[in-house]
Amino acid sequence: MQNLLKIALAQISPVWLDKKNSLAKVCSAIEEAAREKAELIVFGEGLVPGYPFWLAYTNGAGWDLDINKELHAAYARNAIQIEKGDLEAVRMLAQSHNIAIYLGIIERPGDRGGHSLYCSLVYIDAKGIIQSIHRKLQPTYDERLTWSPGDGNGLKTHQLKSFTVGGLNCWENWMPLVRATMYGLGENLHIAVWPGSKHNTEDITRFIARESRSFVVSVSSIMKKEQLPNDTPFRSLLIDKMPAILADGGSCLAGPNGEWILEPVVGKEGIIYQTIDFNRVFEERQNFDPSGHYSRPDVTKLSVNRERQAVIDTRN
Repeated sequence: MQNLLKIALAQISPVWLDKKNSLAKVCSAIEEAAREKAELIVFGEGLVPGYPFWLAYTNGAGWDLDINKELHAAYARNAIQIEKGDLEAVRMLAQSHNIAIYLGIIERPGDRGGHSLYCSLVYIDAKGIIQSIHRKLQPTYDERLTWSPGDGNGLKTHQLKSFTVGGLNCWENWMPLVRATMYGLGENLHIAVWPGSKHNTEDITRFIARESRSFVVSVSSIMKKEQLPNDTPFRSLLIDKMPAILADGGSCLAGPNGEWILEPVVGKEGIIYQTIDFNRVFEERQNFDPSGHYSRPDVTKLSVNRERQAVIDTRN
């Protein structure tokens, strides 16, 4: 059974800008997936405490606007501080249910001063140990107004039964050298997390699967403007400006031949289950293996800096 892995794609909404209640939804989803005997559960990008949807509707680049300041402050207050134990309940559920977890969070890390925000993808293994925290290398477009650029420390793969699993955030999946890094680390199960939209997942999921000859799991969130909590700063203004659907899902899964195993699921909140067979990887690597027999490291080679960046060198 080492070749088989049951995956839960948690296409759920956050309790927007609410760390405590978003984490409660995450924990509930983990418990549900455990009851279904899932061995890996994946959540969307920045699910806790949610994606910064306001930026597109509030003149996000406007200087010194109260609405952007107040929303950013609420975002920061509800961001995850891993070193202060914010993920302990999630970690303990992984351990007690023997389930691995990829969770998208907005992180406010102490090693960068404790005030700036990073879009991070956390991998917790089935023993409840946080094995990697990948801070998104390059926030996209208006995301740069609230998220900081990360570093290469979290570009890691992990063993999960017969699989070697790794993950990236959203448009990082379009960065060729970052994809090549994951391939070179032996990845054969690629996790791509998104804020939620079929237009993001329907092409790149199959493309990465075909390029890498790996399984690719894309997981997105669901979000409607009616789900903005009543205590959201400037809620009435946001409701007037936002479209009814902010994130429509689009979670999906492609096999190592680049064909759909699970086509994008749109507009439906819930957990989707799929079992994959590692033997499919060997079948497709027979004719193409981008970091193996179809690579030429004597001609082209990639350099990767995985040092965690910090302002202070504590060694001195």
